[in-house]
Amino acid sequence: MAQKLKIRAPVNVLLTMISDARVMSNGPAFSEQPLPLFTGDEAIATEVLKPGQQPSYIRDHRKRLRDRFLMGGAQALPDYEMLELILFRAIPRRDVKPLARQLIDRFGDFNAVVSAPANHLSDVPGVGEAVICELKVVEAAAHRLSRARVMRQQVISSWDALLDYCHTTMAHRETELFRVFYLDRKNVLIADEEQASGTVDHVPVYPREVVKRALEHNASALILVHNHPSGDPTPSDSDIDMTRQVQVAAEALGITLHDHIIIGKSCELSFRSRGYL
Repeated sequence: MAQKLKIRAPVNVLLTMISDARVMSNGPAFSEQPLPLFTGDEAIATEVLKPGQQPSYIRDHRKRLRDRFLMGGAQALPDYEMLELILFRAIPRRDVKPLARQLIDRFGDFNAVVSAPANHLSDVPGVGEAVICELKVVEAAAHRLSRARVMRQQVISSWDALLDYCHTTMAHRETELFRVFYLDRKNVLIADEEQASGTVDHVPVYPREVVKRALEHNASALILVHNHPSGDPTPSDSDIDMTRQVQVAAEALGITLHDHIIIGKSCELSFRSRGYL
């Protein structure tokens, strides 16, 4: 019985939809594969849409989602709905829930989606330049906010914030990144520098360059940080050897190496707490 049911839409509604599809396919922000305008259990809207107007079910859903976010914050929304809030700006006239769920299924969680490389995001049907731009703006904002919480702060009193910053900027990288935090005599963080990037399991580190930059910053202490894309923060023999080289070079100039932190996917390892320093 259900198979014989036909829903007829006014001609002007269908023309509006066709026109919108042409505009979207020609615009740079919608060069991606278009998502279906209606999901399986949604009837075709009978209202007449003006150019640029959203169907009412999309408009109402977006308002409800924004209200829930404003009332309850991020904890009131699952990951896919947080993604929907971002996708609203990139895809203003279509249902973005299927795409949000697809991104979560592909990458795992909200953080992994936002941190995913642009070339991997573009492999997902429905993701184009506009979507990638919105996701990368959110990622950049997260990095700047977490960095602002540690710069010019005493490391001892902001240790958890420092670890959060390291995880935010490094945990989801696919290649190793080596950075150095430079501290003054009061252990206030005065500089944060990315020294080198490498491959999936190696990053070149030059102890002389690390110490040279410490002198240029007039730093009294250092904290080394690098990530393991594998997710396991266990140090390799080369990690331990490199750390000792930096420690020897720094101590020769009266600079203290406080710690070397290895960032994994969801945890970290401190050389100091494990007895390597």
